[in-house]
Amino acid sequence: MLKLLDFALPIARRLDPEDAHGLAIRALGLLPLLPARDDPKLRVSAFGLDFPNPVGLAAGFDKNAEVPDAALRAGFGFVEVGTVTPRSQVGNPRPRMFRLPADDGLINRLGFNNDGMEAARTRLDARAGRLGVVGVNVGANRDSKDRIADYATGIETLAPFASYLTVNVSSPNTPGLRQLQAGAVLDDLLARAVEARDGAKLRKPLLLKIAPDLSLQELDDLVMVARKRGIDGMIVSNTTISRSKELRDPNAREEGGLSGKPLFALSTWMLGETFKRVEGAFPLIGVGGIDSADAAWRKIRAGAALVQLYSALTFKGFGLVRTIKGGLSERLKKGGHRSLAEVVGADVKT
Repeated sequence: MLKLLDFALPIARRLDPEDAHGLAIRALGLLPLLPARDDPKLRVSAFGLDFPNPVGLAAGFDKNAEVPDAALRAGFGFVEVGTVTPRSQVGNPRPRMFRLPADDGLINRLGFNNDGMEAARTRLDARAGRLGVVGVNVGANRDSKDRIADYATGIETLAPFASYLTVNVSSPNTPGLRQLQAGAVLDDLLARAVEARDGAKLRKPLLLKIAPDLSLQELDDLVMVARKRGIDGMIVSNTTISRSKELRDPNAREEGGLSGKPLFALSTWMLGETFKRVEGAFPLIGVGGIDSADAAWRKIRAGAALVQLYSALTFKGFGLVRTIKGGLSERLKKGGHRSLAEVVGADVKT
């Protein structure tokens, strides 16, 4: 059934990227996909959760928690829905998504467009009792007078329906949002986020998603606060506002966050630097430019216990998930490894 989705890729690429994305959501939800069977060596334990394989669907694809179970049946080891804000919002004006086919990249300036917290809660509540790890990525409304309160509200409301929760302070498309990554502001945010999570009487893992554009001093401070507040993990990284001179596509100068292959080197470097500073205090999820088994393997060796992808699906389709898992299994067998845990951070350690 996945081949049907991938067969439609050339047609989808003729559509506006956002329209094509909406079509993919609807198609995935309709297909009667069979549950995937994974190599036992690909199992991962992290944040107190068990994952059948390390390949996750990143936040941004299923913003409104419409198809998490279909994505799991498509072969993902876990799915992260959102970003969800307390109130629904339309986001930034269209056009706001741009393909960079010459660079295998995407630029978006969506601005947390989503149906809001109550709609997400209703959909997630409807899947109660179903298996599979489904995380919820929470954010703040653009016009909020108290953004930290927005995060606390989202966490407290959605914790009962989430396998884990992600605090997203790293999107470049909501003005001022990335300032929440700094010093005392981040300390206050994480303190209130942990309090909200614990207040829900369900100690779901709490993760922090960071930008790839931080300086090393900013990263030092951020990791120190994250460890101090006892969060359970970090996701490295969100999209970048930087633009390499090597980008060839005419759309490369559009404003917004750049993802896909052009993000791989920067996000992987940031992952390794984060891994060094975390010192094993909690696991990391590596995101950014994963479009092959080799890219996923390099993320893991740079410090990722788990990986996520999204942009590469635009160019390679959902069959990529199966390809990556097969490639990881082959690398484990070739290296004589019993599990992925044996190679997490291997390149950084050496």
